[in-house]
Amino acid sequence: MENFHQRPWLAWASVSLLAVLCAVLALLQYRWIGEITEAERGRLHDALQTSVSALSRSFNEEISNSAYALVPSNEQLEKVGKQAAYSAQYLTWKQSHERVFQQVALAIPEGDGLHLLNLNLDTAQFSQMDWPADWTPMRQRLLQRLAGHAAAGQMLARGPVLFELPRFPASESGGGGLEREWLLLELNCDYARGTLLPELLQRNLGKAGRLDYDAEVVDRAEPSTLIYSSIPGQKNTVDRPADASVSLLEIAPNGFKEPDAGPGADSSPHLSSPADRGRWQLRVRPSAGSIETLVARTRRRNLAVSGAILILILATIASLLRFSRRAQQLAELQINFVAGVSHELRTPVTVIRTAAFNLRGNIVSRPEQVQRYGALIEAESEKLTALIEQVLRFSSTMAGHVIRSRQPVEMDTILHDGLRYNHVNSGGVPVVVEKQIAPGLPLVMADELALQQALQNLVDNALKYGTEGSNWIGVSASLNHGEHGQSVEIRIADRGPGIPEAEQQHIFDPFFRGQRAVQDQAHGSGLGLFLVKKIVEAHGGSIEVKSKPMNGTEFIVRIPAAPPEMQDEFAHFIDRR
Repeated sequence: MENFHQRPWLAWASVSLLAVLCAVLALLQYRWIGEITEAERGRLHDALQTSVSALSRSFNEEISNSAYALVPSNEQLEKVGKQAAYSAQYLTWKQSHERVFQQVALAIPEGDGLHLLNLNLDTAQFSQMDWPADWTPMRQRLLQRLAGHAAAGQMLARGPVLFELPRFPASESGGGGLEREWLLLELNCDYARGTLLPELLQRNLGKAGRLDYDAEVVDRAEPSTLIYSSIPGQKNTVDRPADASVSLLEIAPNGFKEPDAGPGADSSPHLSSPADRGRWQLRVRPSAGSIETLVARTRRRNLAVSGAILILILATIASLLRFSRRAQQLAELQINFVAGVSHELRTPVTVIRTAAFNLRGNIVSRPEQVQRYGALIEAESEKLTALIEQVLRFSSTMAGHVIRSRQPVEMDTILHDGLRYNHVNSGGVPVVVEKQIAPGLPLVMADELALQQALQNLVDNALKYGTEGSNWIGVSASLNHGEHGQSVEIRIADRGPGIPEAEQQHIFDPFFRGQRAVQDQAHGSGLGLFLVKKIVEAHGGSIEVKSKPMNGTEFIVRIPAAPPEMQDEFAHFIDRR
């Protein structure tokens, strides 16, 4: 038994150590999740920025390639002239390119001014035209460049999206001299918004045919001007921070060189990024929220999962400790039960053996003594039989066989004739049993023997523990109307010292014996009330206890009444019996 008292201390020490380890693990997990979150935030930002940068390059290259596909070779220009060469090049370009540009023109220096020739996109023929009003900034810019006052390759910040492709004389192939003419191109913004941008967004940011990001393109000079949005009907959201942004239309011509510029000269035209930023700005954010929101949500989810795992570990440890403690208590109770049963068996066996020895040895010869010894043997045999029946009933209960077949039973018959009330207390004073059984109680469907044993256990319990200072117990039965229909309510009360409140929730546990019973070394196995509860619940009934210190104890048993149709069906059968 000493080991049983040492184990709780060791168990609590182990649990405390595990709790400390779990706390340390929780702190480490919190830090690790924070580091992982920061790394994930950086990874998402870098991945998104890489994707939008690739989109920007693709967008600029698409327009740049389309633009320079319109430029004829120097041989063509020298051979057939400007207009014919550009017209022929346009016809070739038109067969394999989308309508990227909505207007194409040639600006040719003439004296101190610029002569503008417009290319008819349907007939591929040039015709002279006046400078459009919204092209005026381009005209002024080209005139400044003719005068050598402006650097080549700067994007216009207002008006239509225009850029120019200059051609330099062969002797000035380095690009530092005067241009001969300029091919002016106006971007088709409808094509860029309706075709080019959606395709590039899907290619660089889409997944499985679905775009997981909200994208918008605004004018860099006037961010309130929305050029494109991936959400139909979306208004400008410049006030919302973007998780990634990149410039679009970062293209400007560096010019191109004549083929006879010299050995090793690069005669292919090309575009490069200008010194200033692009004309448009692409702003992107995840459709489900900003990256910060997604990362914070993931962090909270990871913390919740980690916390739940730790709580589950602690709960498992606590449950194991609780079950271990209960198993330990059950083991202690079983040991006490074995000791109690052994003691209970030893007493009647010793009495019976002594009485038998005295009778066999003719020590007792007078008839009244023989009769008294016979009564003693009978009483002790009944105790022995009751104990054996209780143990067998407990075994059947644990195997799931609490009751057998149920038959219609009259409760008043059980209470009047089936219970034994001829007990005396330890002082030899007869006990007064006050019975109040209401007439006309309904039948109950019950295993008569099992129910009788349960009620007898309650009576024996009252006689054993509730007659100290009083020789009275009360047995009553009445009809009860509850939420689930009619039931027969049996009350067995005493005026004894009562049951301590701390023990009342355990009195129906197997092998449990109250502190007072243990101290007084009262006979018992700790199975009586456990079997009572199991038998009553097997009948669909309930049992409760009401007790106050020094104010007696009352057990209340409720057994459901048989259905009304069965009351009449079995009434005559019971009367004849």
